[in-house]
Amino acid sequence: MVRILEDPALNQAQRRTEIRAVALEAFDVAEAARRALGPHWPRRSAAERDEFTGLFQGLLERGYLARIGEYGGERVQYVAERVDGDYATVRAQIVTSKGTQVPVEARVVRRGERWLMYDVLIENVSLVASYRSQFDRVIRTSSFEELVRRLKDRGQP
Repeated sequence: MVRILEDPALNQAQRRTEIRAVALEAFDVAEAARRALGPHWPRRSAAERDEFTGLFQGLLERGYLARIGEYGGERVQYVAERVDGDYATVRAQIVTSKGTQVPVEARVVRRGERWLMYDVLIENVSLVASYRSQFDRVIRTSSFEELVRRLKDRGQP
């Protein structure tokens, strides 16, 4: 990804397209969506799960791909990894141009011969857990249908 971000031949739209392709290859959106919905996942039909997964993917893309323009030459230093069967944790630090170190942890799952990321923790804050908390609150105070409606509304330009 750093190569894409630093390529002077690419404009912002081209960077987004290439980053999106790389991210979707490396990220298990279905696993992240399942975990983000938490205890509400088993109660959903296959069609509801598919719809939610698509909406969740859109939410991630809008929230994180929109930030690629903020890249300022940060470096990633790998610290350690821990493997437990088909799951692993990769710890790293992002070093900013000012030398600040930000701890990052990627949680990954083995899918066949590949390892795919399903969660990222930045300064010990889990992306999936943050969404799970928000989604659970909406479902408990209203309904799953209301959550879907809100996610659809967020996706509108």
